[in-house]
Amino acid sequence: MTAASDPRALGAFLKARRAELAPDDFGLPGTDSRRKVAGLRREEVARIAAISVDYYTRLEQGRVPASVSVLAAVARALRLDDDQQTYLYRLAGKADARPRGPRPAQRVRPAMRRLLAQLTATPAVVLGDRLDVLAWNAAAAALFTDFSRVPPDRRNYVRLLFTDPVVRALHREWRHDARDAVAALRMGAGPDDPELARLVGELSAADADFRTWWAEHRVITAGYGTKHYRHHLAGDLTLDCDTWDSPDGSGQRLMVLTAEAGSPSHEALRLITSASAHPA
Repeated sequence: MTAASDPRALGAFLKARRAELAPDDFGLPGTDSRRKVAGLRREEVARIAAISVDYYTRLEQGRVPASVSVLAAVARALRLDDDQQTYLYRLAGKADARPRGPRPAQRVRPAMRRLLAQLTATPAVVLGDRLDVLAWNAAAAALFTDFSRVPPDRRNYVRLLFTDPVVRALHREWRHDARDAVAALRMGAGPDDPELARLVGELSAADADFRTWWAEHRVITAGYGTKHYRHHLAGDLTLDCDTWDSPDGSGQRLMVLTAEAGSPSHEALRLITSASAHPA
């Protein structure tokens, strides 16, 4: 599913990028008495992109939709970088069909790790786009489980929710939370992801609920909500769960769990984190 197109904004974007290009870079004459516009002319972009001048003119004027093949040709002609191409496809309301290389390893920025460490009484976890647990603070380990004891290739929030008895028992509304987690997994995962395929295959074989919920094709962003837990040490907790996208475009999300100051759940959190810091 793609976003609605915005032909006028697309035309304005193309015109602006065209104006930034130097004719000399394409072996074209520079400024002369006939060149009245900055950058390249429409007919020059059309020729480089191997499309008709009339079609490109109407594209810039917002009078005609663009196909994926035309967008790719225009992107090459205008020498758009990755971010500009992403924006181009979004304005056109088209799925980005560019071939993707191997996905880089998910690395958490040092600033994010410092933030986790400074949230001493607030459970916080950094999740990857397929909900891999990439980093966590001591409060999160005290609430959920000691993630450091989970092998890195098994350290996935959805996998733990379905296969780890401690994590599963922690969630008082497990069916609700697990179904939402499956929908968030589908929402955030990219195409042609072998790691996702392995995870889905494993959980589908192991759990009938996962098979059912994955087949629903339900998607959610899971930006915020309320979580109900039953901790073996502190009893029942009701926590606000909020997630924020990382600004670096990595697809990572910071999940933070909080309780209102002075509430029973806040006191329970203090008990959990205190016990973790000073084990008997």
